[in-house]
Amino acid sequence: MSATDPIIWQKSSFSGGGGENCVEVTLHKGEIVMRESDEPDSTIKTSRAKMSAFIAGVKNGEFDHLVN
Repeated sequence: MSATDPIIWQKSSFSGGGGENCVEVTLHKGEIVMRESDEPDSTIKTSRAKMSAFIAGVKNGEFDHLVN
């Protein structure tokens, strides 16, 4: 990711205001890239298939215990 290849980050509408409590995601060169809004230089990458499996688990409630 560079200045010559601009990234458009997306965050949930459920994120906190003022840029807090935000996990941001983008699709970049075929990979899903994620970062925390308060640590913008620290990113992780994953494949679309892995993100799809994770989202399916979230929708199924498999991670609810982490936030409740």
